[in-house]
Amino acid sequence: MTKLVQISEILSGKAAGAVRVRGWVYRHRSSNKMAFIILRDGSGVIQCAVAKDKVSKKEWGEASSLYPESSVVELEGEVHKDKRAPGGFEVRVGKVKLITLGKPFPINKDQSVELLLDKRHLWVRSQYMVNALKVKHFCGKYAREFLDALDFIEIQPPLLGKTECEGGSQMFEVKYFRDKAFLSESGQLYSEAVIAGYPKVYVYAPAWRAEKSRTPRHTTEFWLLEPEMAFYSQEDNMKLQEELVTYIIHKLAKEQPQLLKAFGREPKELLAVKPPFKRLTYKQAVKLINKAGRQMKVGDSMGYEEEKVLMLKEKAPVFVTNSLRTHKPFYMPINKKDPETVNDADLLAPEGYGEIIGGSERVWTEKELLDNLEFKKMNSEPYKWYIELRTYGGVPHAGFGLGMERLVRWVLKLPTIRDAIPFPRTINRLTP
Repeated sequence: MTKLVQISEILSGKAAGAVRVRGWVYRHRSSNKMAFIILRDGSGVIQCAVAKDKVSKKEWGEASSLYPESSVVELEGEVHKDKRAPGGFEVRVGKVKLITLGKPFPINKDQSVELLLDKRHLWVRSQYMVNALKVKHFCGKYAREFLDALDFIEIQPPLLGKTECEGGSQMFEVKYFRDKAFLSESGQLYSEAVIAGYPKVYVYAPAWRAEKSRTPRHTTEFWLLEPEMAFYSQEDNMKLQEELVTYIIHKLAKEQPQLLKAFGREPKELLAVKPPFKRLTYKQAVKLINKAGRQMKVGDSMGYEEEKVLMLKEKAPVFVTNSLRTHKPFYMPINKKDPETVNDADLLAPEGYGEIIGGSERVWTEKELLDNLEFKKMNSEPYKWYIELRTYGGVPHAGFGLGMERLVRWVLKLPTIRDAIPFPRTINRLTP
């Protein structure tokens, strides 16, 4: 039997001569004598030409009456170079095997956003979605490469618990036998426990936030990359963030340029991004936002619209540091130079895409942690175990959380974060 190959092997020149390919019909057209099947298999897309006089009557009938996306076929033939064909190659088919005929596909070229969300189980096979998910895969791969090379280890915290991490965020409550639990907002608190045993760890896992936000950068379920490091300062933390982001986007630019170009992102734009990134305090950012024409005063939270105004003309990410203590979670230490602020840093993506990373030093003494819990009017009892990390050998440490879908949205210039998730969860969508 002729060898089964991936389409990418043909397009790269690794497979030639007689081949067998199979996949979904991406495009289809036929005449009285020829049928052209544009086939996709996930690795690539190739044109397959079926001549009526080269196949059986049954095979011709099947090859000339296929439905785009709904029909699945296996084809055998000879590879030929053809400049007119997508990718510069064509398979001239000698055998046609119909695997699935299906029904006419319910998604055409011009469809509403809502229909594409309703039919997400079908839309996820589109080249647009597949390419976005490939980029997200590579972002995760490159992030792991970067951290592993620095001797980090990946750990797996529980995704169910009884304590909150972010303080102000709403949490999803679930029944846990006779008790109640919450879906994880973050693995950070558990990572802080592990760094006393091994000083550099990271978590790459899903997180949930029951925020009733309707912006292009919010979903209720998303993926967080969260490094946590013992003995790291605020400056150490920001340096790691900018080096990590630079590593990821430069690798994408060098190794996946065609994927980037498919979304209108020129690789040279990402290669031009280099550390160190600009740093602004929250109070400095407020002044710039007002200068740009949006009304904001010190004490207001910096939301999506404010970040968009601040970053619209920037070409590289910018750190906004030292947020107000009232705005941030209990685990962030007071900034001694300005006690109404904390030692934190949000990394905002350029071109108006906004926050992609939130990070900070962590409170590391028992007294300051208890003071912060009291300041936030939070019950310390559920955090007894977390407090004990300071009682028994606490050290200065820091960490951050990178929202992977937000990174992908900026890199690919996506209109919404939903396009970086195969099955997005929002306020009003829990299916498919």
